[in-house]
Amino acid sequence: MDISNALGVMTGERYRASLDDGREVWLAGERVANVAEHPAFRGVVDEFARLFDLRIESEADRELNTFLSPETGNPVSRSYALPRTREELRAKFAASEWWMRESLGQLGRSPDFMANVVVGLYDYHEELEREREGFGANAVNYHRYAMEHDLVLTHALGDPQIDRSASPLDDPDLALRVVEKNERGVVIRGAKQLATLAPFSHEVLVYLNAVTAMRGAEEFVLWFALPMNAKGLKILCREPLGERGNGHSHPLGRRFDEQDAMLFFDDVEIPWERLFLLENNLLAVKGLSRLNAWSMQSTHIRFHERLRLFVSVAAMLAESIGVNAFRGIQENVGELISYAETLRLGIAGAEASAVTTPGGLLAPAPSYGLGFWSADVSARVVELVRRIGASGLIMQPTEADLAAPELRPFLEKYMRGHDIDVDRKARLFRVAWELVGDGFGSRQELYEYLHRGDPGAGRTRLLRTYDRSEVDARLTELISAPLHA
Repeated sequence: MDISNALGVMTGERYRASLDDGREVWLAGERVANVAEHPAFRGVVDEFARLFDLRIESEADRELNTFLSPETGNPVSRSYALPRTREELRAKFAASEWWMRESLGQLGRSPDFMANVVVGLYDYHEELEREREGFGANAVNYHRYAMEHDLVLTHALGDPQIDRSASPLDDPDLALRVVEKNERGVVIRGAKQLATLAPFSHEVLVYLNAVTAMRGAEEFVLWFALPMNAKGLKILCREPLGERGNGHSHPLGRRFDEQDAMLFFDDVEIPWERLFLLENNLLAVKGLSRLNAWSMQSTHIRFHERLRLFVSVAAMLAESIGVNAFRGIQENVGELISYAETLRLGIAGAEASAVTTPGGLLAPAPSYGLGFWSADVSARVVELVRRIGASGLIMQPTEADLAAPELRPFLEKYMRGHDIDVDRKARLFRVAWELVGDGFGSRQELYEYLHRGDPGAGRTRLLRTYDRSEVDARLTELISAPLHA
């Protein structure tokens, strides 16, 4: 993969231009000519461009977020760093903290998240090489390529919801599959969901489907990377959740609606150099935790920032309507703080308990249990803010209402708050409504519940892998003799 023209860390201007690459993006039955210029996507593109420029605006931010590539000398994103010491691991996650803080914890597919998946792919390269000569080298080369070009990536892991009671072995359209092999690579056919950030990404990584562990399903097991403008790849976007032209502002959705998409692979050819694994169920299952070793920590850091935002929103809502001294409200805000603090300590613990992987990198301790806990408490967090904001979440004036001279006296008299004017109160409640009430908030909550994987299946895996041996032995010893009164 060519890095001869790579420029290293992305800038806002380069990012905007990079999205005009002929990709086939569909929205509401129409093909989008240029993602960066489309009204439904422009706000998110602007936000990413802002973040890319802000990341290197000051010397302190550049030092935090970038390092010099040992191969090209380009400044590259620290999200792609391969940590081998505790100092390098801390520096890596300090960059993750920057991304999540600056995006208020709202970007589940921030570039930092998927860059860390690519770090996991690199870490697994020796096992991939042993499986098939060249596959491990492809993983190493792809990490280098993505880092040197500072690619924005998505992944597409779910199979289409056609008939979950049926097997792809009976109906192959139920899962993405290889339909041809040739000297150039493989040809694939099928669909994948949900590719979060797809229209705003440069490439997609695919490394999971529902039949990965199914015997006889080898044709459905494939890991690869593909540019979003690949011939035969169609990107179908859901309804946008930002500005909708009805007078009500969407300060979060306009900036952070990262989109979700179905990907249709209409006999798409994947070159051999972009393939990392084929037709090995066991190696695929084993590799999933390795790929997520760093991205899981990135997810925890993001969700912690999201919880911090909820704490501030809840506390300010309570203050704005004079209920902050009520015992029940204080308990509600305190409960929110307890979740944020629990996660903060879990993040610190995973980093402090870092282990060296078989690939020689230093990774946070496995923390899937913390992830499934996060998925559960997310709904409770939303419920608590709804309780505090109550009916005020529904009825707030728009900016146009606030600017209307005939309405202004009534708004100032009846819609002001406790030591807060009507303008700031309306905007505060508008942010809260986006978090817990409208389509953007509903999508974010569903995302929190699902994106770490099915919680039930995850807990079952925890049961199978949790080491009970020491306590089991002590308990067995305890009950092996009569229990004295």
